[in-house]
Amino acid sequence: MDGRMRAVIENVQPQVDAGRFAIKRTLGDLVRVEADAFTDGHDSVRCMLRYRCADQTEWSEVEMQPLGNDRWQGSFEVTALGRYRYTVVAWADRYLTWRRELERRDDPADILLALKVGADLLTDVARRAAGEDRARLEAAARRLAASRDADAGRTLALDTELDRVAMRFPDRRFESHFDRELEVIVDPVLARFGAWYELFPRSTSREPGRHGTLQDCEAMLPYVAKMGFDVLYLPPIHPIGRERRKGPNNVLVAQAQDPGSPWAIGASEGGHCAIHPALGTLEDFARLMKLAKEQGIAIALDIAFQCAPDHPYVAEHPEWFRFRPDGTVQYAENPPKKYQDIYPFDFETDDWAALHAELIRVVEFWIGKGVRLFRVDNPHTKPFALWEQMIGRVKAEHPEVIFLSEAFTRPKVMHRLAKVGFGQSYTYFTWRNTKAQLQEYFTELCHGPGREYFRPNVWPNTPDILPEYLQIGGRAAFMTRVTLAATLSASYGIYGPAFELGEHRPREIGSEEYLDSEKYQQRQWDLERADSLAPFIARLNRIRREQPALQRDWGLEFLAIDNEQMLAFAKTDAGHDAVVVVVNLDPYNAHSGWLEMPLERFGLTPDAPYRMQDLLGGGSFLWQGPRNYVRLDPHGVVAHVFVVQRHVRTEKEFDYFL
Repeated sequence: MDGRMRAVIENVQPQVDAGRFAIKRTLGDLVRVEADAFTDGHDSVRCMLRYRCADQTEWSEVEMQPLGNDRWQGSFEVTALGRYRYTVVAWADRYLTWRRELERRDDPADILLALKVGADLLTDVARRAAGEDRARLEAAARRLAASRDADAGRTLALDTELDRVAMRFPDRRFESHFDRELEVIVDPVLARFGAWYELFPRSTSREPGRHGTLQDCEAMLPYVAKMGFDVLYLPPIHPIGRERRKGPNNVLVAQAQDPGSPWAIGASEGGHCAIHPALGTLEDFARLMKLAKEQGIAIALDIAFQCAPDHPYVAEHPEWFRFRPDGTVQYAENPPKKYQDIYPFDFETDDWAALHAELIRVVEFWIGKGVRLFRVDNPHTKPFALWEQMIGRVKAEHPEVIFLSEAFTRPKVMHRLAKVGFGQSYTYFTWRNTKAQLQEYFTELCHGPGREYFRPNVWPNTPDILPEYLQIGGRAAFMTRVTLAATLSASYGIYGPAFELGEHRPREIGSEEYLDSEKYQQRQWDLERADSLAPFIARLNRIRREQPALQRDWGLEFLAIDNEQMLAFAKTDAGHDAVVVVVNLDPYNAHSGWLEMPLERFGLTPDAPYRMQDLLGGGSFLWQGPRNYVRLDPHGVVAHVFVVQRHVRTEKEFDYFL
């Protein structure tokens, strides 16, 4: 290292694990970077943020601004999908040091001497310039060298236009570079903001007893679109194994008419690259994709890397499975749960490289069919190295692809999956019910260090999970949980039609399994039921699309309200209306409380009234000052979703809302 490189660069943020993994952003976002940069002595430092697309060789630069205490900040916009690189450079700047010191000098003789030093500096700067800039700098240098009047000379030296030109041609021979290049993965906006709807295609038939098809799914598209969902997620659509097939409610012995679990993948008709014949053909799937796109809906497929006992892989590649001492293949289990109809892969097989290659081929096959969204089943039971290799390879060719991690497991495992490439992650929201639990968890998600790479997608229910709150809370519980999901998180999903129709019966007391679960049998749903929450959910999704503050997670701030059964929070996004949400967490009883509004944060003053427009329940309220009264009855309105607006009074009508 050249000893003349005096600037020190430390603590560049954001970075994940010292740059081992990339941070994540979505198209059009600003990447804000901070760094400590300083030098010995009293010289002034200049600091530059450098960035480029990973496939480019030339860097772009933006000057970082001082925040105080040798901390600097700069930002750049990501305008293309894929990977960007960024780093920081800094140097001790002689010209800037001279100019800063000249501003503080007051002795005329001292100033005149400093002007001659400045003339030499400007002459040096001019050598790096050209054309009119060079001529201007040389002329200024001559005038400074000839100065006899200290005040006039200093005025000339401190001219802002001269400074602007000189700063464009710094002496960077001894600049220091941060010791690594950091990366950011840029995903589509759907990775940050979107609403997902899950349904089982085999349950979409309107005829009792008939197996639903992909064509029946087509008829569901207007229903899903009307509710305002961006993504239709389909559980596995592959052939289902016949050996050890499960019957209704997970019984071990199935009858001939029982369809089995879609996650028991593979049979004589094919494996992970085939479609269950009862659902249709690849041509039917292509048509569904096309029609969904016309409705503004993206199709997400389930990727479950496991096999039914009669999957072709079992016969063709027995080396990919683990055998027990009795010669049978070890089925999947997570005691006390047992999955006799599923064989997991043995990822420690000597043939692991071929196994990885085949699983990557499966994903690439469906990408070739137009799929760009994958919900991955239980990724935490497969090697991290597989996901890092697969997702890295896929996104290098198809940066628009998004992988959603369905991993309800230990926090560090969930975070590692996000680091190795998953664009979204399931969360513990399903089991966070109290005010304290929700505040602590979402503060961690939205403001903890993991937010740089872990994007939450929250679900109040899934086919595997019917939480106790929904089992016992009645209609209000479903309204409360979907409101929380849709407003706390920019990305959320529901498993329907079970959710909007209030399916709440567990298989047995103390279980989170549904009675008559769609995982093991076909269901028929009455989508026209008068008590359906579909209109309520549609209203929530419309609010989300109309309010930019709800489309990001980082603007979340919890607000004080003096009732433990009431949760209050604000979402803000620069340049847009703030949204304030108040939810009654008790599905049985009405609650009230005094809400503390952070007026200054919303650009409000204590002496002026302001309007709270309720987008969810309708109506508006005129508030003034920081403390205001809120009451919510779960038998009527479970929540307010307010947009905060300044109130303007007319001369004629003192309290008329404009």
